[in-house]
Amino acid sequence: MTLNSPLASPRATLDKLAKWGITTRKALGQHFLIDDGVVGKIIRLAKLQPEDLVLEVGPGIGTLTEALLLKGVRVLAIEKDQRLLAVLDDIKLRYPQSFDFLVADALDVTAYGKKMELEHTKLIANLPYAVAATIVLDYFQHMGTIQSATVMVQKEVAARMAAKPGSKDYGAYSVKLQLIAEPQGSFQVSQTCFLPPPRVDSSVIRLDRRNDKIEPEEIPGTFRVIEAAFAERRKTIRNSMRSQFALQGYDLSSIDILFESTGIPSSVRAESLSPDSFLVLGRALGSIEALPV
Repeated sequence: MTLNSPLASPRATLDKLAKWGITTRKALGQHFLIDDGVVGKIIRLAKLQPEDLVLEVGPGIGTLTEALLLKGVRVLAIEKDQRLLAVLDDIKLRYPQSFDFLVADALDVTAYGKKMELEHTKLIANLPYAVAATIVLDYFQHMGTIQSATVMVQKEVAARMAAKPGSKDYGAYSVKLQLIAEPQGSFQVSQTCFLPPPRVDSSVIRLDRRNDKIEPEEIPGTFRVIEAAFAERRKTIRNSMRSQFALQGYDLSSIDILFESTGIPSSVRAESLSPDSFLVLGRALGSIEALPV
């Protein structure tokens, strides 16, 4: 049987770690994937195309990296742990035309804009769980060439990414992300598929960019509405927004104008409104002079 990745097994991973004298760092959220079947499912869910440039955050010892390169796509990896330099150099030596890497903090997304040379860029990664939600939203927001993200995240984070209005997982983050990207599929991954096993359950989810919704210039105002609406979830959206805008010095009389002009009910809670409704409110916010943008 052909392997998706030569490193996706406990023995191969332990041998690789021993070869380079590497131990896992809990502070960096390092849990190495050791299940080749899961690697294959990630590859299939990502729907790779020959022209793709894959952006991989946290390649580790290259388990997923090797599988991607064997599929013939280009990979740009971002790794924070400088102990892995020798491992990444070795991969680059073997795939000089299709692999490159940056040793940097993946949260500093502005550093990578010049590397995004292809239109068909995909984020595919086993993300550090502590920063996974931030990375996915920020990369979609600030890297216009990213067309999809297929990422391993904590199960609860995946639930927030795909949550529907009215569900317990639906919140400000869900709305912000779903205005930019749309969930397209997911699957759960057992703790036993990692070395060392994490203490949380994991999921892989794919999100595709939406090109029919929010424009970059609409994001600040719309995100401000979303944050204010969900700040006090037990209140109606009107009262939560009034409380938050009051702290920022807004003219509160314009809150009612905002709802009247859009026809969106102000007596409901934020969790009952769709992402599209928040986009309507965000656009209206930009047109009301009494509410500075």
